[in-house]
Amino acid sequence: MRTRVRGWRWRRNPLRRRSDVVEAWTVLVVAVLLFVVAPLVGVAAGLHAHDQARALAAAQRAERHQVRAVVIGDVPERVSEVQSDRRNPYRAQVRWTEPGKGVRTAWARVPAGTRAGEPVPVWFDSRGRNVAPPPDDAAVWQHAVTIGLCAAGGTATVVLLGHAVERRIALRHRLAEWEREWARTGPRWTQPRT
Repeated sequence: MRTRVRGWRWRRNPLRRRSDVVEAWTVLVVAVLLFVVAPLVGVAAGLHAHDQARALAAAQRAERHQVRAVVIGDVPERVSEVQSDRRNPYRAQVRWTEPGKGVRTAWARVPAGTRAGEPVPVWFDSRGRNVAPPPDDAAVWQHAVTIGLCAAGGTATVVLLGHAVERRIALRHRLAEWEREWARTGPRWTQPRT
């Protein structure tokens, strides 16, 4: 029956080798890096990404404006099943009235399935080009969480790959250490006794 003793690599023991101590310290460092440093890197990257995305969204909200337009152009006769989902827009001609500038007409992306005469919200930039709406708070948070998770996962991957490389190097050193020990003690075991 084999008995497993916890922490045997830390205690003084005639069977403990230098490589055992290095491996014990490496496991401790890897655990700290995985359970403390990787989450902190993820949080820091997520907060940084949130600040940048929020600033970008604010700049886009300041530059872009929404108008309530009416679809006047020809609507595609046949909309594919993929486009029949209202989330997939297509281009159509729209008209709206802008205070001080009168009636305006432009091409814009409208939700699929919109018919001529239906009002739709359309976003334009300062040059009058049709653009996507600025990201809302949910999109900003989604971006920040995604960046944070990727940063934490990337850090954990680097730590685990580094640990795997260290284990291979430690195994080579351990085998070399055993060879040296056997070279010293082997002759006593293999020589015939007289």
